[in-house]
Amino acid sequence: MKYCRIKYKMNRRTKTVVLACAIVLLLVIISVAGIVMNPELYAPDYSAKKLVPSLQHPFGTDYLGRDMFYRSVKGLSTSILIGTLAATVSALMALALGLLAATAGGWVDKAVSYFVDLFMGVPHLILLMLISFMLGGGLKGVVIGVALTHWPNLTRVIRGEVMQVRNAQYVKTSRKFGVSKVQVALRHIVPHVLPQFIIGLILLFPHAILHEAGLTFLGFGLPVDAPAMGIILSEALKHIATGMWWLVLFPGAMLVIVVMLFDKLGEQIKLLLDPASAQE
Repeated sequence: MKYCRIKYKMNRRTKTVVLACAIVLLLVIISVAGIVMNPELYAPDYSAKKLVPSLQHPFGTDYLGRDMFYRSVKGLSTSILIGTLAATVSALMALALGLLAATAGGWVDKAVSYFVDLFMGVPHLILLMLISFMLGGGLKGVVIGVALTHWPNLTRVIRGEVMQVRNAQYVKTSRKFGVSKVQVALRHIVPHVLPQFIIGLILLFPHAILHEAGLTFLGFGLPVDAPAMGIILSEALKHIATGMWWLVLFPGAMLVIVVMLFDKLGEQIKLLLDPASAQE
């Protein structure tokens, strides 16, 4: 009986690891496929305009004859890369500000808390539009806009974790031995909050991807000639009334699937890193 229980636990952990690795592999394949893809695959072909889905064109073609399968893969790759970059910058900001607020305390903690409340008091999409418009739109505006609007929640989580661990006995002992606050943070506090940071970083990806797509959909993001998901869906809405339903269905479904994959990846990583469930 004991052997069976141990075997079951190991199998469940192995399944979690395999599922997480499979999700990461799939997302990497989509990203790399978009990077190395030949632009001629989704270039206009006026002899193949408005074709319904078929074996030759699985997602059909649009009003310019562009293959929607390759264009959707390219758009997803662009959204994943932009979301990854923006989410990473935002998560690093959250880690730095959370550590600074909890370790320094005093007016520094009050200042960080004030900016957290300030950014959380304004709707994400409106703030994204304002920042992107001020920076002139484009790739730079989208990345900076998404990065500057997604750090507050993770900052609060990290600050709360640091507030708990800084009063631990081993941290107090280190300070009594003359260890500086910076060394205490790097040696004791950062390793403690690293699981929360990793999970928060992964869960930021779907938010960043959706906000990038929404910003581009509204015309404040990437240029109209770029194969981005927001532009693809925005163009599709202009032609869906003519019966070209595939222009919305397949790209939108792929975007939802990618977002769900990131959410599922975050759940699996949480199961592996959370002490309460890591040994189940």
